[in-house]
Amino acid sequence: MTQQAQEHYRHARRSRSLPWLSLLLVTAAIVGAVVLVVAMAGPDPSTPPPRPLKAPQDTAAEERIAESGLGTVDTVGGSSMGKNWPVWGFTHTRFSADSGDSAPTDRAQAAIARRPVLQNQHIMGFGALNPEPSPGHYDFGSLDSRMELIRRTHGVPVVTLCCAPDWMAGGVAGKTQEKYFTQAPLRKHYDDFAKLAAKVAERYPFVKHYIVWNEFKGFFDEHLKRWDYEAYTDLYNRVYDALKKVNPDIQVGGPYVNVTDRPGWDSELKGPWGSEDQRGLNAIKYWLRNKHGADFVVVDGTSESSKGMYPDEFRALEKFSAVDAWLRKQTDLPIWWAEWYFSPAEEDWTHERRTAVQASGMIEFAKSGAAAALYWSPQTTGEDCPGCLWTNTDVPEGGKPLPALTLMQNFARWFPAGTKLVTVKAPPTVRVLAQPKKMVVVNTQDESLTVDVDGKKVDLGPYEIRWLDR
Repeated sequence: MTQQAQEHYRHARRSRSLPWLSLLLVTAAIVGAVVLVVAMAGPDPSTPPPRPLKAPQDTAAEERIAESGLGTVDTVGGSSMGKNWPVWGFTHTRFSADSGDSAPTDRAQAAIARRPVLQNQHIMGFGALNPEPSPGHYDFGSLDSRMELIRRTHGVPVVTLCCAPDWMAGGVAGKTQEKYFTQAPLRKHYDDFAKLAAKVAERYPFVKHYIVWNEFKGFFDEHLKRWDYEAYTDLYNRVYDALKKVNPDIQVGGPYVNVTDRPGWDSELKGPWGSEDQRGLNAIKYWLRNKHGADFVVVDGTSESSKGMYPDEFRALEKFSAVDAWLRKQTDLPIWWAEWYFSPAEEDWTHERRTAVQASGMIEFAKSGAAAALYWSPQTTGEDCPGCLWTNTDVPEGGKPLPALTLMQNFARWFPAGTKLVTVKAPPTVRVLAQPKKMVVVNTQDESLTVDVDGKKVDLGPYEIRWLDR
């Protein structure tokens, strides 16, 4: 797991926001943003928005329908997301394919562009500077750059409306300080944040999907020892209304709360993989009852429990399906995973093992009908990056695609929304996802196997992932 992803993951594992941890988490993002603005002079705030892009899912649609073998039954993703919705994608963070010299960044961008996937960007932090340093003064330079990166690489754009300018969260106008980065806006500035959200939607009319906030940052009530879901829902509703006024076709989702393990506490959602924190579930239920509207529901979480990867790293993935099943009982909205983690916080796995677990997690999402699964943080600064999508673009030979990116793009190609899944026979030592024309087989063992899958003899190396025609 990358250092940045590991830090964010540890934050997601907490049931409440701790100030000292938030400070540690944001240091890398803010420092990186300062480096970014020095290295790249953004356009003047008054410059027009980037050229609207044509949604990639509308490009060569017939070809993708034919090659994917789409059926008439929507069993992958939510039907309201569109028949060619990729389902799979990633979130840009501090380091991405726009960091470094042209040769490595060109390589990375060419690799990303081979197959359209979802690409998510936050409006502040995680690679973007403060978009409104003082009231009414906008600086979209770095965010423009990221959105242009998404356009160049044919991404299906998603914007996360987080985080809030300092002056909205108790800071001083004109300054951006680390301590305010993960703070929620003050209630008196909820309308100001909604106005900023509308300004973003007006600037990027090609973006049709918005997530409101990130992991309830700053919304923990220390007195009640629970999430302040009333305050979050108030903010969400104002943002939702503002976005719909810009364009009623904009798709809006929340609450983006982490569903995390909390041992020893009563919960309505539990299994061999652990017990979900009821406070997060309560936040979801309150939001569902009191929202003005929504087009999808957003959560994030990890398959790791307080016992580690339990019962093992592959069976622990069943937690994702269990959460999806619980959500299905609460709502018929499409289910989005804004972040998902499938390896321990402290990891020493081989690349093969890690990718096999990743593929198995994606199989869980596909079978349980998740509409979106966003991979967190595509690259880091080190030479070796377990789970990164491409190699570090800050070195001359960087920007080369890694197995995690190829895997994501293969799932986007063969299992977009609307793909009809079929059941095939296979032994329990392998995980299989199949549709009428294609199937993916994952060896969950650290040894070579010869197995019978769908009536075929298949030889698999340790933790091998094999794509087969049917």
